[in-house]
Amino acid sequence: MKRYARIAGLALVAALAVPAAAFGQYPPPSKPTPQKAPKGPFHTLQVCKDGCRYKTIQAAVNKARPGDTVKVRSGVYRETVSIAGASKRYIKLVGNPKDPSKVVIDGSRGKAVPRQNGVWVNGANQVTINGFTARHYNGNGFYVVNVTGYKLTHLKATLGGVYGIYAFNSIGGEMSDSEASYNNDGGFYIGQTPPQSTPKRSLVTRVKSFGNVIGFSGTNMRYVTITKSQWFNNGTGIVPNALDSEKYAPPEQNVIIDNDIFWNNFNYYVGAPFKVRKSGIGVPYPVGVGVLLFGGRHNDVVNNRIYGNYLVGVGALQQILLKQKDAADLIGNSVRNNQFGLNGTDLNGRDMVYDGSGSDNCFAGNAGVQAMLPADGSAFAACPFTGANAYNAAAQAEAFGWAGDATHEKFWIRHPHAPKKGYTPLEHYKK
Repeated sequence: MKRYARIAGLALVAALAVPAAAFGQYPPPSKPTPQKAPKGPFHTLQVCKDGCRYKTIQAAVNKARPGDTVKVRSGVYRETVSIAGASKRYIKLVGNPKDPSKVVIDGSRGKAVPRQNGVWVNGANQVTINGFTARHYNGNGFYVVNVTGYKLTHLKATLGGVYGIYAFNSIGGEMSDSEASYNNDGGFYIGQTPPQSTPKRSLVTRVKSFGNVIGFSGTNMRYVTITKSQWFNNGTGIVPNALDSEKYAPPEQNVIIDNDIFWNNFNYYVGAPFKVRKSGIGVPYPVGVGVLLFGGRHNDVVNNRIYGNYLVGVGALQQILLKQKDAADLIGNSVRNNQFGLNGTDLNGRDMVYDGSGSDNCFAGNAGVQAMLPADGSAFAACPFTGANAYNAAAQAEAFGWAGDATHEKFWIRHPHAPKKGYTPLEHYKK
């Protein structure tokens, strides 16, 4: 039984572990360092297609001093924008916060390979990017790395080759009032968060993520609060996960609270507006999942509305192939006070799945639960709970086995969706 789970788990890990670095040259991770706030005086540099001193965003950024504002007028700018180093700290890059679709940065360039990133920030603390659309980049729409503090707000990231809105190896920040769609990995991503004795939390709030392989992906993410957002029509909704491909496993001290997580049944393998990447052995993780805790410590899934996900509403599984064995187990996670199935009108295939691995994991106050794995509920200890959980090898094998389904729909349990004004369920993409 354990050998079967291990083989199926390999498929899952191989699918999750395709690093963004494989899709272009990225700056190496370095320790985020404090940088003094600039004192000014501050200036505003204007960018536009006609009548401004600066015709490209990058030209204005090159001239900007710490704390300056680069204001970009409406238009389509076909470039990559780099904001790098302490000399660019606290810069504000501002397009149209009220209508980001009017200020577009576009990575396409004819038949050539698309540009790698839309806007990327490396080693410049407290940069704000506000009011842009990024599209058609081979890598990421908006990318922040090696910083302490950032604000990514009123952004749209679509049709990206990897991530839409992405922070890596950084401490504290905000992603807000933004939208990510049809990206070939995570719509939003925070990963490899350095451990901190006095943590600075990152906030993801009032965002929408749809049509992506994963709505929110977070490999070894820490101190992140995801709230007041919508995660729908993705292959999988939200996946904090532990992988060896990045430092600082596992994910821990994350809070997923007060979100709408629904209809994550987008089977992109049978059609998508992007070219689907294959995992190393060609087998993906399952489609049809709302939230998946794949390893992790002290993560809370609380007060969310989770419905219409054909495979699983919330799943929690041991990361059985992690080389860092001391980080593989689920420890101290809780799933509490969530509402499953939209009052019985839009059911999940299985509301909760847990293999019973690890210790101190608990479940309490969840409404509308109709189906679980294991079905007898033996793995789901009530909160509060301390001690070893009731490991269930059969449940683990069954859950990992879903990764081997070539159709990606064999294990779905379909139920009708309740109508939702302004939203259409996405299972199979149509041009």
